[in-house]
Amino acid sequence: MHNGEKPMKCAVCGQMFTSSEDLKMHKSLHIGETLFTCEICDKMFNQKCNLKVHMRIHNGEKPFKCEVCGKMFSQSGNLKKHILGHTGIKTFKCEACNKMFSNNCSLNKHVKIHTGEKPFKCELCDKIFGQKIELKGHMRVHTGEKPFKCEVCNKVFSQSGHMQMHRRIHTGDKPYKCEACNKLFNQRGPLIEHMRIHTGEEPLQCPVCEKSFSRSDQRKTHMRIHTGEKPFKCEVFDVMFGQSADHKVHMMKHTGDKPFKCEVCEKFFIQITGLKRHMKIHTGNKIFKCEVCDKLFRRADSLKRHMKIHTGEKPFKCQVCDKRFSWGGSLKGHMMWHTGEKPFKCELCNKTFIQQRHLKTHMRGHTGEKPLKCDVCDKKFNQRGHLLEHMSIHTGEKPLKCEVCNEMFRQSKELNIHLLMHTRKKTI
Repeated sequence: MHNGEKPMKCAVCGQMFTSSEDLKMHKSLHIGETLFTCEICDKMFNQKCNLKVHMRIHNGEKPFKCEVCGKMFSQSGNLKKHILGHTGIKTFKCEACNKMFSNNCSLNKHVKIHTGEKPFKCELCDKIFGQKIELKGHMRVHTGEKPFKCEVCNKVFSQSGHMQMHRRIHTGDKPYKCEACNKLFNQRGPLIEHMRIHTGEEPLQCPVCEKSFSRSDQRKTHMRIHTGEKPFKCEVFDVMFGQSADHKVHMMKHTGDKPFKCEVCEKFFIQITGLKRHMKIHTGNKIFKCEVCDKLFRRADSLKRHMKIHTGEKPFKCQVCDKRFSWGGSLKGHMMWHTGEKPFKCELCNKTFIQQRHLKTHMRGHTGEKPLKCDVCDKKFNQRGHLLEHMSIHTGEKPLKCEVCNEMFRQSKELNIHLLMHTRKKTI
């Protein structure tokens, strides 16, 4: 073996051997001895103290502390090896590249980089490993064994390292620090992904469209665009979503949860984007101008919708009755007239509505809320249509026309009364 390596270890006394034949011969010396067995993994030891040390693997106990960096160890020997890292003493030299190491174990691991040696083979899947401990950990994939248990929440793990990472959830320990912004992480993986924010690196590529991402979760979410996968389901309606954020926002419509508050008028919003748009009402900032009529808008999408008034563009067509609409939302609402779907329900009287804004207006009948005010006489209304009709009293405008005789009216109720006159004339 390279550098006198002894990869074969006696499970009873821990002595190392260069070959399986030597180990087998050695094991015969233990026959007839009183052995101490681990009740968790059935490993045997010839001394009780060795069993006690071994149990620390399962219970996570680490009684030996490095006074320099505070790192804990389960065995004093491991602490001694670790201390050499602080002293800078490196007495073990690689003969291939002259690199120095503080302990023989680290040297032996390193040497396998040069030799490519992987003497430990899994008998189930033929995978090979450079170290026996790697093979041992791998075998738990096949056996399903999870000997490492968290003492706080009883969750079990197949590898000690995984348990140690998990325990940081309970302890709040975050040993990995970003040198750029000082943000702390409990695992190395999230730190590596976080660093890409600073470097701008996007090494994760979509295999379909070759779009690049800095984080694996971003790529995973993006892939659902190609696969059509929608794993997030609305618990109220049979609606699926591809992204958790979209699902969360949708559910708020059912729960009524609006976590974002305007500090000026105390209005609440489901999303922060809605709050930001709303804030422009208070600032009076209108930066988007219509080149046809000079009307100003706070949002680009509002200007885009407005432009369809001038162009007459109606790109959205109903497949049932061929009626066309300027906006997708209008078509969606229209389709519900054909399907009879009314997804928005009043929790007080069980009345259902096609659109959420209709439910919102209806709710004012229960609450007595009248948020719309006439600027002339301060009279308040619960619906915009009622306010517009009322305003015609002040302006003298008569926007409602009788299709029979062309007479004009200010309010819909006046027009309806007038239409009864035509109906009576027909019946006489």
